[in-house]
Amino acid sequence: MSSERLYFRQLLSGRDYAVGDPIATQMRNFAYLIGDQETGECLVVDPAYAAGDLVDIAEGDGLRLTGVLATHHHPDHVGGTMLGFTLRGVRELLEKTSVPVHINAQELSWVANVTGIAPSELTGHEHGDKVSVGAFDIELLHTPGHTPGSQCFLFDNRLIAGDTLFVDGCGRTDFPGGDSDEMFRSLRYLADLPGDPVVYPGHWYSQDPHAPLSTVRDNNYVLRPKTLDEWHMFMPS
Repeated sequence: MSSERLYFRQLLSGRDYAVGDPIATQMRNFAYLIGDQETGECLVVDPAYAAGDLVDIAEGDGLRLTGVLATHHHPDHVGGTMLGFTLRGVRELLEKTSVPVHINAQELSWVANVTGIAPSELTGHEHGDKVSVGAFDIELLHTPGHTPGSQCFLFDNRLIAGDTLFVDGCGRTDFPGGDSDEMFRSLRYLADLPGDPVVYPGHWYSQDPHAPLSTVRDNNYVLRPKTLDEWHMFMPS
């Protein structure tokens, strides 16, 4: 399939959308738009800030929003209250357009509690499920550790890794629902993915906003431990 058909944008909060929002600027979240330029369909990943801006960006590029992919339940990814501020997130988006919200099944209650969205409005998935946007299939990878239902998205030699794997480092495991041992297993799973997909993280915490998995494997310190015992010595819980 022609690569020109794929629509893909990596958008930095506080710069590319939610401009002027102090929390968006401080947190440096990435949102993503994935679409099929032939069918005009588009999915948005982690619309926590100024969700209307993201819809407008997609529509300005000639695409219509057909769904939401959420990596995990934290407010800076789906909306909710944090740092004394309330992010309207996915709720704002659903008020603008009615589309399915795809999350890992283990995140259903967490996302519902954080956002106030009824569980019946959320679509739970298992590891290996696929969500289509036009002619493109996006594989959902369950990668617990940062949260119980954290998930990554693999498509067209790209890996949207959320807060499981950054270009440098990984997500914290000391928040409610975090599990350090699960994080180790998820990181090893991602490190062993075939091919060399480009890693697109949930935050810009590194010099580069994205990097090939081979580069991340070579340079990211959290991928150095190869056994759980090494992980425990390296990252004591």
